[in-house]
Formats: sequence, C-alpha cells, structure tokens
Amino acid sequence: MTSLMTIITEPAISAVFSVLGVIPRDTAAHIAGLLGRIWFVIDKRHRDVALSNLSQVYAGAKSPAQIRALARQVFKNLVMILFEIGWSLRLNKKEFSRYFHIYGLHQLDAAYKKGRGVLVLTAHIGNWEFLSLVAGMLGYPMSAVYRPFDFAPLDDFFVGLRSRYGVKLFPKTSATRSVLRSLKNKELVGILLDQNTGVHRGVFADFLGRSACTNKGLAILALATGAPVVPVFLIREKDGFRVEFGAEIPLINTGDRSSDIAANTAQYNRIIASEILRYPDQWFWVHRRWKTLPYKPWPRQPKVTRKKNKKNGKPR
Repeated sequence: MTSLMTIITEPAISAVFSVLGVIPRDTAAHIAGLLGRIWFVIDKRHRDVALSNLSQVYAGAKSPAQIRALARQVFKNLVMILFEIGWSLRLNKKEFSRYFHIYGLHQLDAAYKKGRGVLVLTAHIGNWEFLSLVAGMLGYPMSAVYRPFDFAPLDDFFVGLRSRYGVKLFPKTSATRSVLRSLKNKELVGILLDQNTGVHRGVFADFLGRSACTNKGLAILALATGAPVVPVFLIREKDGFRVEFGAEIPLINTGDRSSDIAANTAQYNRIIASEILRYPDQWFWVHRRWKTLPYKPWPRQPKVTRKKNKKNGKPR
C-alpha cells in the first residue's frame, strides 16, 4: 500500500482527469451512470447514509422505491463530477458562454457595488467545483474557504484546479484573518455552508425539516463586517450548467449577538434547502449532515435515602 501511495502523485492524478476529459460528454454520462450504480451497490456505508437522509426528508412524500431510485441518481451525478472536472481542463474562455448560463448576475453586481466585498453563500450541489471557474471568467476577484483533503497529492490537484483563474484558497481552520483581508480588498469570498459541524463551531438551525448543527462563521462575518451575503448555486443541465445568483440576504441585526447569529444562520439554511428541494438528485446526500446532535444532559436519578440500622449505623 505504501509503495502504491508513492506512485499516486499530483501529476498522475492530473493525467487521469485529463484522460477523463477527452471522453465526449454524452458518453461520459452513460459511463457515470454505470459507475454510479456499481458504487451504489458496493459502498454500503454511503448508500445507507444517503437512503437514511432521503427517507427522513421525504417521509410520506416518496415511496421506498422512489427514494432508492433517487439515491442511485445521486451516486451517478457525483461520479459525473469527475468527468466534468476533466472536461473543464480543456475548456477555454471562448467556450464559457456556450456551456455556462448565468442568471441573476445583477444581484451580485448590486451587492458588489456596496464596496464591502461579498460573502458568497453556496453548497455542495450540482458541480460546486466550477464556482471558482465562473468567478474567474466573470472577472471578479475571489477567495474561498475550503477543507484540505487528507491525501496531499489530491489536495495539491484541487488547489491548482480551483485557483487556476486567480481564486485564492484559505484552509477553514485558519481562514478568519485572510477572509477579513479579502473583504477589505472588496473581493468575493465563497463559503460552503451545508456540511455538519461540531457544537463549538456551530449553532442548531432547521435544515430540510430537521435541526442541523451549522457553522456560524458566515453569520459572524456578516454581522462583524456588514458585507452583503449573496447565494449562488451551480446546477447541471443537459446542455451545460445553470449559474444562479440570488438576491442579497437581508442581515438580521437586533443587537442580540447570539440570537442574530442563530437567526441569520437559519436564513442561510432555508435558502440552501430550497435549492436542494428543487434539484434533489444533485445534492451531496452521502454526507451525514445531521450527525451532531443537540446537547441533552442525562436526567438525574432521584436520590435514594436508605434507613440506617439502629445497632451499627450502617445503611440497610
């Protein structure tokens, strides 16, 4: 295993993606469908997570057979991302408008003109890896908060992929100062907010009908800087990709910091959830989004008073 890992270098990973990118998109879709079905069958852990998530969100609305079919489509779409990344390595700027259809760009323009930078709210839906490409093609200066991959060569590949059009990347464990600097420089800052987090970093807010621990960093940044928050989602379509910029999300700022963080985070969750319900097969259902549970102290047991023995004073 160790010798195999030394062979898997960043150039080797890049070469694999380049080969995938040569495959015509229609053919790639068929292959992704086959590989997605195989993945669904052999990967019990992720299959069970997806089926559990879908069953709880769509309880009473979809039959078990419909939920299973939807889960298989989710796996296919996730595999398709790999082929699309390879395809994007060959994409040039002249072809951008042919494949990427932009909606609501005036919403981003209006927020950007306020001169405080823009916090871009997004999620793991469609092909989120292309958001940095879109920002570069549209000419906006952008940075993004990301979680590094544990495997260094794979992380190197994705850092190169995401930053090739000028996007700066900040590891989420040490991103705060860099994000503040980017906002001060009037840049866009992309934040994915649909993943589970620990109680020390998050607040609980409704997400698709269930309480989910959600990172509170975006709400804290918005309250501290006044930077507008604009949602954007990149959705896969038959002839390319739909890039949807939503309206600026009004900032709730009553002066009660804890309450405001929770209320703004709830707003962000509602917007993401709404998009997921529109395109349920394109979200990352294989993630344990509701893994962190609200803290509940163990109920105290009533204290039992035992009578003492009159002779020796010991309890009986």
